[in-house]
Amino acid sequence: MLVGSIMTREPVTVTDKTPIDEALKMMREKKVRRLPVLNAKGNLVGIVAEKDILYASPSPATSLSIHEIHYLVSKLTVGEIMTKDVITVTDDTPLEEAARVMADKRIGALPVMHDGKLVGTVTETDIFKTFLDLLGAREAGVRLTMKMPEGQGVLPLCTEKITSLGGRVLALMSWTPEEPGATIVTAKITGVDRKALTDSIAELGVEFVDVRET
Repeated sequence: MLVGSIMTREPVTVTDKTPIDEALKMMREKKVRRLPVLNAKGNLVGIVAEKDILYASPSPATSLSIHEIHYLVSKLTVGEIMTKDVITVTDDTPLEEAARVMADKRIGALPVMHDGKLVGTVTETDIFKTFLDLLGAREAGVRLTMKMPEGQGVLPLCTEKITSLGGRVLALMSWTPEEPGATIVTAKITGVDRKALTDSIAELGVEFVDVRET
């Protein structure tokens, strides 16, 4: 799956000349926490987050009057507080690569570029939603977490068992734990009786780590 398939297209943007109070108002209206920043030529020059604006605003403990606060805030522009060294991805970046960048850099959103132009944004929420879809979390079924025995061909045999029982695989993910020689597989299956399913797969020497209906 590529970033372009889940990104938000035509994202809400501001310019580097936009006053920060206008940017904050836009965030609240559009229910977003970050805005890509474009210059007069439409090129990406930064990104501004809600926290950037809140940190830039005078503290409630200030001795300034409310009129002085509004005056100071109205003079600040997005270009003065934005993050200029923006980390971006392209629309053909694999989703897992974008997720790795966000996790490693501890950022919640990435502007998405195509031929040097902004075409979208991808956020941690987009990735969480995709993760739910990949695990079949929105559909009812039997969720199996299994430790596969060593050797090739066990997983295909499991899927054959599921098909023979009239079941359908909604989701399938695997990973290698720290324990050497083992592969953990999580599958979400619908259209089959739980006991019939586990009894059939157990015949292959599979060890069940967790079995539940969700």
